[in-house]
Amino acid sequence: MSDLDRLYRLGPIHLAPSVTRLQAATLLFSAFFSIGLMTFIAVGQTYILNAHLGISTDVQGTISGDLVFWTEIITLALFIPAGILVDRVGRRLIFAIGFLLLAVTYVLYPMAGSVDELYLYRIVYALGVVTVATALSTVMADYPAERSRGKLVATVGVLSGLGIVVINQFFGGLPKTLTADGMDGIQAGYVTHYIVAGIAVVVAVLVWLGLQKGTPTHHEERLSARDLFVSGFAQARNPRILLAYLAAFIARGDQSVNATFLILWGTTAGLAAGMDSGEAVKNGTLIFVLAQVAALVWAPIMGPFMDRMDRVTGLALSMALAAVGNLAVIWMADPTPGSAWLFCVLLGIGQISVYLASQSLVGQEAPRNKRGSVMGAFNVAGAIGILIITAIGGRLFDGVAPYAPFVLVGAVNVLLLVLCVAVRLSGPAKPAAALEKV
Repeated sequence: MSDLDRLYRLGPIHLAPSVTRLQAATLLFSAFFSIGLMTFIAVGQTYILNAHLGISTDVQGTISGDLVFWTEIITLALFIPAGILVDRVGRRLIFAIGFLLLAVTYVLYPMAGSVDELYLYRIVYALGVVTVATALSTVMADYPAERSRGKLVATVGVLSGLGIVVINQFFGGLPKTLTADGMDGIQAGYVTHYIVAGIAVVVAVLVWLGLQKGTPTHHEERLSARDLFVSGFAQARNPRILLAYLAAFIARGDQSVNATFLILWGTTAGLAAGMDSGEAVKNGTLIFVLAQVAALVWAPIMGPFMDRMDRVTGLALSMALAAVGNLAVIWMADPTPGSAWLFCVLLGIGQISVYLASQSLVGQEAPRNKRGSVMGAFNVAGAIGILIITAIGGRLFDGVAPYAPFVLVGAVNVLLLVLCVAVRLSGPAKPAAALEKV
């Protein structure tokens, strides 16, 4: 193997020209923390609602859904501007700022004296989510050669899942550990959130130092801010990009339902069984983590497999797996790790499959000089999915049954499965010969 080959490869993953192993390794490092730091809000929020604010469990589903809803209203307005910034000023600056905003969120969140203050702090969180999610998805589209796109996306998925497991499992159980050692419950919430904030600051610094500077396009290739603003949605004229946007709608909705309502279901069931707040949150976190472990194991199987098939075919398969996982939850009677493990495994497999397939499809189809804007539109679609599904899901959780939000997601999975088949049959696939040979 030549020195050039080594430079443009990271293990089995072929990298795009000009991307070094250090830069690719920094992407993988950031992926470990990105989703984990974003999803910890659900664990921390559940603890704060119970231990800090003493909110009745009868309304926590609606409150949790509404907090996510208003967060997504903000992200909906900001994903396109964030995509423009990523294309114009560079990936690493926006990425680093995003982690700093998440750090500020976790400093502020335990200070909340009411639910109204949580809504206020969610604004800062929304800014962090927008910048981190847009930069992560754009860099993930920039760095692989086409032949390894599925492998890189799968590796990012594995590391994201591992980060979710480690961060949520450890810090979700930390308040219980601290209170068992004699610390006051409210103080334990402060300490837990401040440690998470410190981690976010460290990641911001390392992302700034390790990612590629600037943008992957030459100055003369750059579009104006106005062109970038409209280009993301204009690219939906490509049926495959439109399909990727629709997949983002349900992929992000699925992730949010799992993070918000799986944890809440396990927590409220634990409280009903007589557990204290820390123990109940740990029970809810454990079943969520179990789903993420399943996703972590499944991602390296699904990713390389998708590199061997048409991206739309891979998305159709992923929708089928997600539909099975979400609809099966109807039969999950006891949300504890011992009884719910099979349902959590199916949920995790479906969730990660749709994530991998949608990211691979949009990364393949997005034009290089409009990639940030396309990813902005992609994330707007995801934000709309979270907004609609969690708002409806919170009320279904409280008013119908805890499994109802998952059934809603499963029904949308079935609809998109049908659409995937239609797109696959109506348009030609990208031939394997067209893939990059770098």
